[in-house]
Amino acid sequence: MSSEMDARTAANIYQAHHKDGIPQETRKAPFRNFRDLLSLHSKTSGAKTYLIAYDEDGSRHELSYAEISARAHQAANFMADDLGVRRGDRVATIAYNHVDTVLIYFACWVIGAAVAPQNVAEDDRRIAFILRNSEAKVCFVRSEYLERAENIIAGVNGDEGAPNIRRIVSVGETGGGEYVDFHGAIADRPRTYLADDSGAKSADTPLSEGNDATASLADEALLVYTSGTTGTPKGVILTQYNLLIDAQGISQWQAITGNQRMMCVLPIHHVNGIVVTLVAPLYVGGSTVLNRRFSVSRFWERIVREGVNVVSVVPTLLQFLIEYGQREREAGNTIFGDDISRRDLAHFRHLICGAGTLSVALARAFSEMFGITILHGYGLSETTCYSCFLPINLSWQANQHWLLDHDYPSIGCPIEPNEMAIFSADGSGERLGEGKRGEICIRGHNVMQGYFKRPDANAETFKFQWFRSGDEGFFLRDESGRPFFFITGRIKELINRGGVKFSPFDIEEVLLGIDGVHVGLAVGFDNLYYGEEVGAYVVLDAGAKVDADLIIARCRERMTFEKSPKIVVFGAEIPVTSTGKYQRLKLRYLFADWEGTQFRR
Repeated sequence: MSSEMDARTAANIYQAHHKDGIPQETRKAPFRNFRDLLSLHSKTSGAKTYLIAYDEDGSRHELSYAEISARAHQAANFMADDLGVRRGDRVATIAYNHVDTVLIYFACWVIGAAVAPQNVAEDDRRIAFILRNSEAKVCFVRSEYLERAENIIAGVNGDEGAPNIRRIVSVGETGGGEYVDFHGAIADRPRTYLADDSGAKSADTPLSEGNDATASLADEALLVYTSGTTGTPKGVILTQYNLLIDAQGISQWQAITGNQRMMCVLPIHHVNGIVVTLVAPLYVGGSTVLNRRFSVSRFWERIVREGVNVVSVVPTLLQFLIEYGQREREAGNTIFGDDISRRDLAHFRHLICGAGTLSVALARAFSEMFGITILHGYGLSETTCYSCFLPINLSWQANQHWLLDHDYPSIGCPIEPNEMAIFSADGSGERLGEGKRGEICIRGHNVMQGYFKRPDANAETFKFQWFRSGDEGFFLRDESGRPFFFITGRIKELINRGGVKFSPFDIEEVLLGIDGVHVGLAVGFDNLYYGEEVGAYVVLDAGAKVDADLIIARCRERMTFEKSPKIVVFGAEIPVTSTGKYQRLKLRYLFADWEGTQFRR
């Protein structure tokens, strides 16, 4: 199939880039490009801290705006002069949360190149496909992953590999290949480009003349791939403007200013970690604390130590924090850990939570234990990151009302860069009113440029001039007329039993209310009699004495026979994406033995 976009699809995408009738090319961000943003903060508040980064061993690194700008520009010159990276090129990364990774991103954006970050938790074949599909010419690899990356790119396991990758650059401990130390030297070369000693390439050195021209807001900045459970991944094209305008909308909604500090505990190969906790604080001149990974035992301690005001999390992490709080309480400590009191957290404002399924039960449990505000939100890679949040100015009572009183936690109201609406899930383009369930659709300045080399997906996704999310939801209005949106499930994950569709979220709320159930997922499995039947995959609390009959009985007390699970499968592992989204479709095979069973009351 041709990778060219047809005229109708291009016109539909153009309309999907409008907000209140204003097209995306009417820029609402006051910067020419990322380089302009970095240089501004470097000149006006160069000594101010931008980035604090913690390694796995707890070692701490701190970079000011002047330092991050200088090192990013030095890295950009190295990429341009030594690696031949040019504006419009793509650079892949196989890395993790680290200062070096941030510098690679910023250097690419200074040049006008795009980053295609890889998730190391994916299997080799999937990474090979993404590297190949992205058409990246250079791949920066943490040294720990070097051998694996070389095998993936070479295709030694029978895969096609990624012949488009012309250079592999090992970052970190020397381990072969072309070694780059972002705090020191390039091995076996006479000069450095990020160190402060003699020989370092200057940040003031202009990029090579062969680099074409100054980067623009229209230049691609990220090529991130969807984490769907079926089919090949789709590359989402995001420009510098997409990143900056969504960061502007997030920072405005969250009241993030230059004197605020955020913390990143999510992986920065994903838009949540990148946009919310790297780009948003950069946009306003604030600062951020980058963690190698989420650590429940260090979470509250680092918030206190670094004076963090806002953290972005996924629902899975809320569950981990609740369990940690319970253990600490049983050990005679506060729920935040030894020697940390609620007074120590007086500066902490709230948690941003999204990117996964937040249940009412989990929201209630967290609120009851910690009494900390959750600003629940929603967005996708295709809309850069977040598209809506619960309003920041809600009282505690109002916040709890929208989180707990409507069967689903509200994902809030649209942020400034985009509009949201509910359309018929059949793709007909019929717009639905308040309280009607349908497909959540979005249009605005933070909507992607399209899927890379996927004209089929672009045509379907933008068929009526909005971005179609694939998520089912509805909206309700408050007294002032503001629309509060809700997500009820993935349309493809809705369980279609004999033509009647059930949301897995509804069933899971009941499962989670059963004592002893740690995680309960509703799974639609193939059935000869009804097309699909309802199953439950359950992970129990440690030591819980709960059997399948009890779970089924409790469900039938709360739901109809048709909606209740017919089979319960117990397990210990929960398939999730890197951002904590449950992958229910990966569990369908566990119910294959019951495909020919007719379940009776």
